[in-house]
Amino acid sequence: MKKKLTFIDLFSGCGGLSEGFLMSNKFYGLAHVEWELPMVRTLRNRLEKKWNHSKEDSLKRVIHFDIQKTEELINGNWSDNSFQEFGSNNHHLITKVGLKGLIGRDKVDVIIGGPPCQAYSIAGRAQDKNSMKDDYRNFLFESFVKVVEAFSPKCFVFENVPGLLSACPGDISVPQRIYDAFKKIGYTILKPEELKSAVFSANNFGVPQTRKRVIIIGVKSGNESVLKDVYRKLTNFSNTTKSSLSVKHAIGNLPKLKPLTKSSIDKPISISHAYEKGAIKVMHHEPRFHNPRDIKIFKEWIHNNMNSKKTQEKTEFYYANTGKKSNHNKYRNLEWDKPSPTIVAHLSKDGLMFIHPDATQARSITLKEAALLQSFPDDYEFLGNLGVCYKMVGNAVPPKMAKEIAKIISNEFIK
Repeated sequence: MKKKLTFIDLFSGCGGLSEGFLMSNKFYGLAHVEWELPMVRTLRNRLEKKWNHSKEDSLKRVIHFDIQKTEELINGNWSDNSFQEFGSNNHHLITKVGLKGLIGRDKVDVIIGGPPCQAYSIAGRAQDKNSMKDDYRNFLFESFVKVVEAFSPKCFVFENVPGLLSACPGDISVPQRIYDAFKKIGYTILKPEELKSAVFSANNFGVPQTRKRVIIIGVKSGNESVLKDVYRKLTNFSNTTKSSLSVKHAIGNLPKLKPLTKSSIDKPISISHAYEKGAIKVMHHEPRFHNPRDIKIFKEWIHNNMNSKKTQEKTEFYYANTGKKSNHNKYRNLEWDKPSPTIVAHLSKDGLMFIHPDATQARSITLKEAALLQSFPDDYEFLGNLGVCYKMVGNAVPPKMAKEIAKIISNEFIK
């Protein structure tokens, strides 16, 4: 039996990228680093329930820490109060010795991760008065670089939004900054002008979603032939295996959640939808509250096939139904026979751009539906309030996409 490769996951979130690498059956996770505690709890829980880690081991492996304090992360001498929260007596095993102490003599084969993408997002830059040029998240990749330098893996996988390719804080493009930073520590990635070829859609990796991401893979300098081979295989896979999976394939069999009568909505508890009588409840498949106006809007939007209308008609529809003016479309429904558009963290605020395709349900998608459209396994459990859980799902790497990337990379390094 061939030995599994090892990885460290940085900016791990709730574990989408880690899950895919573990699903490939080619990798073992040595450490997962994340700053937001609900995501930490979710990933620790997943390692225990799915991947057979003990409670103590999951506490050690999933590290609740701010990666910007990179030297401390690598070498130790810090505290993690979440260990005490979970009842661990062995938190010193990681806090005193850092990643190096945790990993010990194990060889790190691959480092994976993706810094928060808001500073690279084209939509985010459009809403910021200085186009996010002053946002600290533009430079979080530098922490990624330092961890790569410290552990000298065979390769790394750096995932982010395509907007990264046009981000230019300090009048030097982010792709150029990333290229120069890795070159300085002895790693090669595609040249900045070549990175457009590194943009892939999750839909071409078995995910029922048209989610485009740039996948930056780096290898030690001198292994450029390996780098070209990995991208060739990724491109061939992407070109030949476009998913036929649609929204209906992903969520069509879930129990229906129908609007309650107005008298029920007026009760003290803010519940607007309910399972049909006799239906078996599904984990995370609970609808958010929608007022009567929105329920009416959702029904009319789908019945009038508003997705296909021009922007002016959509904004006029918005004004007619709300009395408010907007230059941008505020609604969109998913369509049964197509992949979902990109699942986004904004779902934590509202689901108006993710209306369920069944007009009789007249609601936005549930957390369960968002997770399935992201290709999370059906038994994946998210810990936290509903808004936080929508955010972690929207920010995640689709596990099925990560799985295929992991398999292609492993074939280069497991001989």
